[in-house]
Amino acid sequence: MLGLTSPLWPIHYKPLPDELLSCWLVRLAHGHGMKSQTFCNVIFGNRIQIWNRDIDRLAPSWLLDELSRRTGTSPETVLNTTLRTYEGLLYRQFRLSGALHWILVLKMYHRKREGHGLQFCPTCLAEDTIPYFRKNWRIAFNTVCTRHGTMLLDRCPKCSVAVAVHRLDMARPADVELAPLSYCHICGFDLRAAPATEPIAYDIPTAALLLKVSRIVDTGGKPSPEWDLGRYSVMHQLCKLMTSRYQHVSLRQFVLEQIGTQDMPLAEGHISFEMRSIEERHHLAQLTAWLLMDPERRLTAAWRAQAVRYNVLVKDFHQPPIWYNRIVDNFSNWRNRFIYS
Repeated sequence: MLGLTSPLWPIHYKPLPDELLSCWLVRLAHGHGMKSQTFCNVIFGNRIQIWNRDIDRLAPSWLLDELSRRTGTSPETVLNTTLRTYEGLLYRQFRLSGALHWILVLKMYHRKREGHGLQFCPTCLAEDTIPYFRKNWRIAFNTVCTRHGTMLLDRCPKCSVAVAVHRLDMARPADVELAPLSYCHICGFDLRAAPATEPIAYDIPTAALLLKVSRIVDTGGKPSPEWDLGRYSVMHQLCKLMTSRYQHVSLRQFVLEQIGTQDMPLAEGHISFEMRSIEERHHLAQLTAWLLMDPERRLTAAWRAQAVRYNVLVKDFHQPPIWYNRIVDNFSNWRNRFIYS
């Protein structure tokens, strides 16, 4: 334990490319031959609980500062392991409570995860020299691996439990120094052995657009001229309307008819996009992206078909981009429905 009190820890791994804070912290604990919970108790004290929250989203500044100091890692690099770095790109402003646009929900209960909020690509894990979990696997519209073009998974294919890297050492306490992080903490299945499946594409250009949108986030989260916060916000608004229970809203059915595909059963109730299964998100994201391939023409067609109303398109939509307002403003006068360009 003596080495852990020194300014620099004996094991001071650096974060791997796009690695999540939670994964990095578990690797540091296991590198010292300790369970993640024990390691945090030794370093931060028993009174401070680390694993009863989504630390990738809610990591306090003192934790990030300590990791920077004890591993010799720059503060910027440490911060980049958290989901806060998507502020200004995927969501407008970070907040400690409530939903964040596009960030998958873990549904923490004590140290358990009841939501399937961490995805993975089995081929990526299999190719890693050190298997680890990426930050972009926490993004809700990412359903396809941008490297391999295969579907991501959001649960163990053997027992269907959510991925929880910090609980792995509870099931395999004797192997914390050697066991990779790719095992299911419940049944022990190696996630690297999960089958890689091809994604179902309803429309090839739309599927290509979604992959492009995901790759923008992969490349450091820098907004592009085509896809900035405004366009991600519109995409989120339309995804929400795809499952709307408002009367006179049938936007999902309209798009299904246009692209000639069947609907799929969706979980009922007021469920946000970020809490849905990967199959549902993959389905809904494709329908939304089809609209965004040509938003002016296709939204106008949906409005003329009475699949969506003007007031719904802007309902609870804070600070929509100018281009979206311009399109939707044309729908405020019902007479425009009969004016064809």
